[in-house]
Amino acid sequence: MTRVTVLYGGISAEREVSLASGIQVIAALRESGFEVTPVDVGADLGAVIGALSPKPDVVFNALHGRFGEDGAIQGVLDWLGIRYTHSGVRASAVAMDKEAAKALFASAGLPVAAGRMVSIEELAAGDPLPLPYVIKPVNEGSSVGVTVVRGGDNRRAEIARSWTFGPRAMVEAYIPGRELTVAVLDDRALAVTEIRAVAGAFYDYESKYSDGGSRHIIPAEVHPDIYARAMEMAIAAHRAIGCRGATRTDFRYDDTQGEPGRLVLLEINTQPGMTPVSLLPEQAAHCGISFPQLCAWMVENAACRA
Repeated sequence: MTRVTVLYGGISAEREVSLASGIQVIAALRESGFEVTPVDVGADLGAVIGALSPKPDVVFNALHGRFGEDGAIQGVLDWLGIRYTHSGVRASAVAMDKEAAKALFASAGLPVAAGRMVSIEELAAGDPLPLPYVIKPVNEGSSVGVTVVRGGDNRRAEIARSWTFGPRAMVEAYIPGRELTVAVLDDRALAVTEIRAVAGAFYDYESKYSDGGSRHIIPAEVHPDIYARAMEMAIAAHRAIGCRGATRTDFRYDDTQGEPGRLVLLEINTQPGMTPVSLLPEQAAHCGISFPQLCAWMVENAACRA
């Protein structure tokens, strides 16, 4: 019997999301017949390493956010010679760094939003881009810290004063239209989902994880050319970063002047959520892949650099 240790929880701003993902994964893997050891990851790395002795056959990485999907825990697992799910060190680190990932996407010919990195002092002093624009932390996930600044909005200086995500922020032109997302399993794009936020003005943290916070329309009701292009771009983004296993790529689809419109790649997520309201399991189910089958596929396709 394959012995799987599930790492979940963690110490990032996405701890609660990771706990929800881990609980689902643990149950699904047990249902599939794996011998599962849950490990709620805290700040003591030594304790985490201790929990991995004796070595499991595979680690299912259900961590989200910093230290869980930025290459840190992946490096530890490579060092220990333990196979793990999802992407390796380099791809995880690059995908988590929005500035680096955006540069790779652009070099691969993928359309990205106009924008630049700014210091928090520059942000405090004035608008760094014409309104409306989006302010993002460079290395957080799940829309943590993301804010849209619109015309007549006087929050910019307050956002700068209360910023807790490092000395710089990414600012990008706001792309009107719709939110689309595509999950990829290695070289297979699953489907295109349109996300309509209910709880917030855009698909923010609350919309992603609160009950009824958003509506998912699958398959997305978009022009066939856009649907096909989104599937192609998700695979191209997965390859450009060097990902493996499961990823999810997010887009803005500007159809405000009519279809087919334009598609803009926002970012790639190397540790897609596995909660009851998450998009990857939903797309897998749309393709006839049950949640236990999805989790088993991830275990069976685990790898490590060693």
